[in-house]
Amino acid sequence: MSAIRQTTSKSLMLFSGRAYPELTAEIAGHLGVTPTPTASYEFANGELFVRFEESVRGCDAFIVQSHAAPINTWLMEQLLMVDAAKRASAKRITVVVPFFPYARQDKKHRGREPISARLVADLFKTAGADRLMTVDLHTAQIQGFFDGPVDHLFALDLLVDHVKERWGDRDITVVSPDSGRVRVSERWSDKLGGTPLAFIHKTRDPMKPNEVVANRVVGEVEGRVCILVDDMIDTGGTIVKAAETLFEAGAADVIVCATHGVLSGPAVDRLKNSRVSEVIVTNTLPIEPERQFDKLTVLSIAPLLARAIKEVFEDGSVTSLFGGAS
Repeated sequence: MSAIRQTTSKSLMLFSGRAYPELTAEIAGHLGVTPTPTASYEFANGELFVRFEESVRGCDAFIVQSHAAPINTWLMEQLLMVDAAKRASAKRITVVVPFFPYARQDKKHRGREPISARLVADLFKTAGADRLMTVDLHTAQIQGFFDGPVDHLFALDLLVDHVKERWGDRDITVVSPDSGRVRVSERWSDKLGGTPLAFIHKTRDPMKPNEVVANRVVGEVEGRVCILVDDMIDTGGTIVKAAETLFEAGAADVIVCATHGVLSGPAVDRLKNSRVSEVIVTNTLPIEPERQFDKLTVLSIAPLLARAIKEVFEDGSVTSLFGGAS
């Protein structure tokens, strides 16, 4: 009786949600693959439907979605894609979320509030995700919300290289927009060769989101180029007020650097009309032509994500490349 010979080979398949297919296409170009065709649409009542148009059985699936507005639609679409891949017998499912949805709601500030970031992580796991890949979480603790491996990538080198090239010949101070981002600013300072640090001491009214009451600069900024670093720019109110405070303290130039350009509502007008010299973000989120402006520089995160996906697929070390979880 002859034995049945079984051959197994790994297969990488890349899937894109509808929020930002251009980013997935760019990642695919770096990997040398083609995104798997997916049918995705909404019923009249807003219900979503997805179906993969090729077999995914036994594949290593990477499902990419950028959580731009409307964030709840794109989150639900990605959850459905994960469920579809699980039910179609994908061998391993990695959720790629360059901008983690609900990341700002990572703890309870007052009673009777949800911890929404934890809920999102649980939803991904329940849907069938084995692994999570993301860029510059709002707080590192969110890694612990997901019950499985988390590849936490950092855009730091990408942003620092641009700042060095553009502003490296000037006297630089790295500025944190609040005391909570000082650790990130320290990493920036190290990468820039030990430049001075400063931070903005600010007070907020907890009843008014996106609104700062008062700012004060702590550190050496007079006559220097101030690199104001944060993980995201949403409405732009905090970062523009911080920039104004730096100019009042004698800063020569202010450069704003953030990984995620959410740019909601009045953000574009605020930044465009501010005294900030340059706003540097990555393309973790789509920035449509009408929201782009002269001061805005958008750097591509696709090579970083592609390298991380390749390491995960080949069972290599993500830690050694990016400083995240392996």
